[in-house]
Amino acid sequence: MESALFLLVGIVLAWFGGEMFVKGGVGLAHWARWPTAVIGVTVAAFGTSSPELMVAINAAVDGLPEISLGDVLGSNVVNIALVLAVVLAASGMKVESDGVWRDWTAALLVPGIMYLVLLDGWFSRLDAAILLTCFSAWLWLVITQARQHAKKQPAHAQRSTPYKPGFFILAGLALLIVAAHCVIRGGKGVAEALGWSPFIVGAVVVAAATSTPELATTLIARMRGHHDVGLGNILGSNVFNALFIASTVALIQPYKVNLPEIQPSLIFGVLTVLLILPSRSGMIRRWRGVLLIGLYGAYVLLTLDRNAPHP
Repeated sequence: MESALFLLVGIVLAWFGGEMFVKGGVGLAHWARWPTAVIGVTVAAFGTSSPELMVAINAAVDGLPEISLGDVLGSNVVNIALVLAVVLAASGMKVESDGVWRDWTAALLVPGIMYLVLLDGWFSRLDAAILLTCFSAWLWLVITQARQHAKKQPAHAQRSTPYKPGFFILAGLALLIVAAHCVIRGGKGVAEALGWSPFIVGAVVVAAATSTPELATTLIARMRGHHDVGLGNILGSNVFNALFIASTVALIQPYKVNLPEIQPSLIFGVLTVLLILPSRSGMIRRWRGVLLIGLYGAYVLLTLDRNAPHP
């Protein structure tokens, strides 16, 4: 009963937090003369990934980095195959920002890069440095292109201040973080009652729970017509999760990686990104959302089967 109550409170808080966060993000983009997609892929993405970062750091300090890796890889699948899939299945999505192709390519390459650095079965500090270098290069490209875009935009006769959008962003982010904690607590309670292993808790339960902010933000952005913010939030979160958060854990505590255990998450990570490749018109159809939801179901079943005790 208590776990269910935490889940309900978390969902309600996430909705209001997402509303405020999107409002602030769009206002900040208008003030900076940046494309709204850039706010989605940076401010929104990094903000909504803060629960994953907190889970990762706590897991590393507690000597359980495997839970954080499961959370990061699982969240990347959840973000697309569940969060974005729900939005797509409802009404489809049309994106017009050129930056979507840049971020889609980065999200597609991330699982492959992670697999290559983890081939030796060890997540070392050198591996973390390589991933952080990739993240820095991507972020530099995003900011550089945003500045170029701003220079081409006419200056506002009466330019607004960033204080009001900044307040909405911070207030919305605070609600999203509290919401994620409520959902994580409720989800863990349900998982423990079912007797699931720590890896499954990380890859399935905690991953879904920490993706609550992404779900709220993406749904609100879609309802307000800011498609680029919603998609940018998902793609940016996936890049941030894998290249920054996973690396942070390895810097704190390098650890051994069981490749067969993480392969489903990496494979499904690639498949889900491929399924959201926009058409030439920038449209992502509803049928892709339905297919992604089915793919998420297959991912959960495969993950549970891979980690279940076999006679």
